[in-house]
Formats: sequence, structure tokens, C-alpha cells
Amino acid sequence: MHPETLGGLLKALGVLNVPGRKSAMRQHVQQMPAPVVADALGYHHVTATKLAAEAAVVRSRYVTTPRFRSPTGWTSPTTRDS
Repeated sequence: MHPETLGGLLKALGVLNVPGRKSAMRQHVQQMPAPVVADALGYHHVTATKLAAEAAVVRSRYVTTPRFRSPTGWTSPTTRDS
């Protein structure tokens, strides 16, 4: 079924889809940065940022330290491929 057809049927039944989408998006931006959610779901980053602000989520920076660091004193094993 085409999305527009399904949307029309839901609208005729009185089922609103916008509040549900916004609610789901707010849930996502509470768990991840808004630009990441926007890219994953195909929304504009401004839309995702506005919904994040509505959900009272502020993320000014993603990560302050490198995610994958080697422990102090650790050296990687060498391979002896020929």
C-alpha cells in the first residue's frame, strides 16, 4: 500500500500521525544527538534540534575524548606477514 493511501485512510478514521511521529522523535533525541537522529530518519537537522529543545535535551558537544583509546603502556601486537 502506498504511504499516501494509508495516510488518507488513517486520516479518514480520525487517527492523527503527527503527534505520534513527534513523540517518537523526542524519544530518540533523548538518547542520541539530534543531528544523528535527523540523518538516520531523514529529517532536517533543524527539525530534530527543535524537537530536542522541546524535549529539554541540550547537547553542545558529542564526545570530548576519543572513543577508542589504547590503555597506557599497551602496544599493538605485530604481525609477521610475508
